[in-house]
Amino acid sequence: MKEENNKVPVWAYEAVKIVKPDPMWIEKGIQEGDEVYHSLLEFDVKKVEHIGSTAIPNLPAKPIIDLMASLPSLEPIDKIVETLAIDDWHYVPPELDKRPWRRFFVKVKNNKRVSHLHLMQTGEDRWEKQLLFRDKLRANPHLVEEYSIIKQQLALEFNNNREGYTEAKKAFINRVLLQD
Repeated sequence: MKEENNKVPVWAYEAVKIVKPDPMWIEKGIQEGDEVYHSLLEFDVKKVEHIGSTAIPNLPAKPIIDLMASLPSLEPIDKIVETLAIDDWHYVPPELDKRPWRRFFVKVKNNKRVSHLHLMQTGEDRWEKQLLFRDKLRANPHLVEEYSIIKQQLALEFNNNREGYTEAKKAFINRVLLQD
């Protein structure tokens, strides 16, 4: 999170807040995905997908559009950072993100996160897992209802701990991924 004067940005420590589902999230995901795709064309972007809770109809969520994009290489990250910064994307380097398999960006408006971008190299195993989880929830309203309850409870428990909130959801996510 390279900010002026090494000041930590306000959005880096936003509270976990779950809101009612917004039918516009799907459209916003398409729009934001198209913009990211065009921004990354010079890097031979393969695909941009809307993932996460805002990609699942009727699921309460943090009001942040999560996208993931596939690139043949993450090597030109400095140039990618410059390109995405034009559209208000803030780079969170791997040493802060602690997920070496991706490059992570946060789009900010009015000091609040509005979108996340997970850049992955083509062939990354987590790509398929993200899509599988999203698609299983899209196909099963009972899973959506269960996940909704879990997310809302965890948001209360981990209100000021985004990493803890994310970690606490893993058991449910792994269970869903293992279902037939």
